[in-house]
This record gives sequence, structure tokens and C-alpha cells, in this order.
Amino acid sequence: MQKFTIHTGLVAPMDRENVDTDAIIPKQFLKSIKKTGFGVNAFDEWRYLDQPGQPGVPESARKPNPDFVLNQQRYQGASILIARKNFGCGSSREHAPWALDQFGFRAILAPSFADIFFNNCFKNGLLPIVLPEATIDMLFNEVAVHPGYSLIIDLDQQVILRPSGETIPFDVIAFRKYCLLNGFDDIGLTLRHKDKIQAYEANRLATKPWLAHSLVQAKA
Repeated sequence: MQKFTIHTGLVAPMDRENVDTDAIIPKQFLKSIKKTGFGVNAFDEWRYLDQPGQPGVPESARKPNPDFVLNQQRYQGASILIARKNFGCGSSREHAPWALDQFGFRAILAPSFADIFFNNCFKNGLLPIVLPEATIDMLFNEVAVHPGYSLIIDLDQQVILRPSGETIPFDVIAFRKYCLLNGFDDIGLTLRHKDKIQAYEANRLATKPWLAHSLVQAKA
């Protein structure tokens, strides 16, 4: 998993409440579990006018929706998304943070998130930040007024640096912060103990050699 330490990124606004996971990545794109190739179909029903989109159709063959915010030239390459309350509601599909990450987003700022989506973000290298509605309103206004508006997010210090030089503090659970700073997903956390796991397995087979024969039979 990609580490998140300090990130500087262009900000894109999504001025909608209750953005659900089916909007983030529609159900017809959930057939793959490879965790790759979902970015092109993020927000598919909003980004394109030819509906519904289908897996395997190249982006060049689609008709973009010029009115959708992420298709606007000023937000191309944005890596920080600001949104309204209850972002990521709906079904618990982990494909939603996969799609957002592969679209290019590293962080999402909103007044609130759906719980399962919020947890899935941390497990996939995406930083969801909860901020007061008044702060989110301020950011929406600043993005609208200033083309090219960027923020700096310092996870270690837990602050967001605005172009004015002012900072916005945010909270994050210490364990989640540790995992993001080090790039540890659930597998990565386990592999920290790889030597101990291998030593345990070796000792178990040395003291109980019949287990090796049992394992071979089970695999057969």
C-alpha cells in the first residue's frame, strides 16, 4: 500500500450530499477483484453521457459529460476531493476506495462519511478527513474563487495547510495514522512478523513432523 506522509494536491469540489458507493463505482464494474483498472469508471454514470457504461469499453469510446465537475479542465489532475456529508454511503463495496485511488485521489475531506467506506479508505491508502461543515463550506468557497486551488496535507502533524498559510487541524486514530504513514494494509501488518511466523512454522514441523504429511494430503 502506498504511504501517506505529506501530500500537496489540487482540490476538486463535489457539491453533493449522500454520494453512495454505487455512484462512485457502479455495480456492473464489480466483477473483478484484482484491485486494478477501476479508476476509469469512477463516477461513471456522472462522468459520461452514454449510459450505462460497461466493463472493457475504452474511455476514448465514451462521451464525457461536460457539466460534471471532474470533467472540467480546471480540476484535471486533482488529488484532493472535498465533499458534503455522508460520503460513501450505500453498499460496503471495497471497490469504491479502489476506484477513487486509481482515479488519482489521495484524500477526501467531508463533514461525515459512511462507516464502512471510511474504514475501507484507510485499508487502501486513501485518507478520509472529517472536518466541521463550516470549514468544508469555507473550502468550497475558496476553491470556487481560486482556480488551481491546492492544499498541503501533513498526516504526521495532522494539519491541512491552506494557500493563505493558515492551518486546519484534523483528528485521526493513532493506529490508522501509523498504518498510512508506513504504507501498511492488513497483509503488510502481518508481514511485519514474517520471521516469527516462519520460525514458528519451522519449529512446529520439527516437533510435530507428521503435520507435514497431513498438510500434503490435505492439499492433494
